[in-house]
Amino acid sequence: MGMLKPWHIIVLLVVVLLLFGAKRLPDLARSVGQSLKIFKSEVKDLRDDDKPAEPAVKDDDAPKA
Repeated sequence: MGMLKPWHIIVLLVVVLLLFGAKRLPDLARSVGQSLKIFKSEVKDLRDDDKPAEPAVKDDDAPKA
């Protein structure tokens, strides 16, 4: 019941073609691709921000009084 069959994809493509038209589909695909690229870079930046930073001076290297 929850499986996506090949004819489901065909019907979906026909509906998208009817809604947007053949002329707008390349622009729509380009826009979606750029949005995904931006989204992936933002997720990567968030992951980099979550990593703990190393201390600037280690305890072993600190001058002892």
